Amino acid sequence: MYKPTYTITNKILQNTGAIEAAREVIENAPLVPDWEAKFRQDALIRTVHFGTHVEGNDLTLNQAEKIVKEDPGRDESAEEVAKRSGIVARERDVQEVINYRNVIRFVDQLSRLGKKTGGYPFGEKELLQIHSLTTEKLLPSHLLGTYRVLPVTVRGVIDGEVVGRPPLPVEVPYQMEDFWIWLKNANSIEIHPVIKAAVTHYELVRIHPFIEGNGRVARAFALLILASEDYNFKHFFSVEEYFDKNLTEYYAALASVEKQNGDLTEWIEFFTQALAIELSKLKERVRRLSVDMAIKTKLGKQIALSERQVALMEALEMKDELTMADARSVLPMVSDDTILRDLISLVEKKLVRKRGKTKGARYILRK
Repeated sequence: MYKPTYTITNKILQNTGAIEAAREVIENAPLVPDWEAKFRQDALIRTVHFGTHVEGNDLTLNQAEKIVKEDPGRDESAEEVAKRSGIVARERDVQEVINYRNVIRFVDQLSRLGKKTGGYPFGEKELLQIHSLTTEKLLPSHLLGTYRVLPVTVRGVIDGEVVGRPPLPVEVPYQMEDFWIWLKNANSIEIHPVIKAAVTHYELVRIHPFIEGNGRVARAFALLILASEDYNFKHFFSVEEYFDKNLTEYYAALASVEKQNGDLTEWIEFFTQALAIELSKLKERVRRLSVDMAIKTKLGKQIALSERQVALMEALEMKDELTMADARSVLPMVSDDTILRDLISLVEKKLVRKRGKTKGARYILRK
């Protein structure tokens, strides 16, 4: 029976501590609904882009954002979506982005279902559904959501070298069965959700149960494991961005397990570090944007902001202060009078302070 080998090092303890600290802030931050919606959409876009880019997809972040915001239906072709989005790209790249958008939304739906049912035991059925969504219109229909029957090799995205030789097809069902037994047992013993997700990610990459799409499926199912134990961080974060921007280290950490005779310690250190870094950045951003905490306590309610005001607040969060010229660059299609009314409204809501008068006025985030 499968039993992962690893050591809980000081680095893993430090990383999980940082993750727990970030979780506390993120889960309890009294952000206004507009901000929460913006955070979720931004995380969705980044997860979809970097989750496909790490596998060699050539679309830019801006192009992926356009596709996600177009909200294409599953019956639409990649060509139709690209044309409507004003994107010139390979149909396959567009389809991968559409598919992974559907995957992440499916994972979110499953996590909400799990919360309602008191922790739904996700397993093989959901994994096969995730694979089917990941490779829809990319593989023949009979290969969607089915374990592979052909041998495969794993090649690096950077230079195409062989980096792994997964089990033979005949071994896949048996190794997956061992994995499911371990995962079921892991739910009944005290394994930290982040470590459980790290082991899940690695095992699905190692077994490589599908003919294509294994990396995306592994990362998505690891997210589902986290979400099923209430570690979805309000769907505000994207760990895929860290993997993509540290691609060499990502593959080296995965490869370290085989080099260490099956010991997952180095991989778990990398996985927990990725989460800790991304969530710590998110924690600080959320903390800075939770400027309505004192107001909410005082007034007993959250403060509603318009889309323009949200954009101004985000600009203020990135800078120490905002001039009228700065605000104009944030909202280039909006008149000065409208921008000024929005700024005055933020001042009246006690979210922003004004310094100076008339054209030389500066607007500062109220701490």
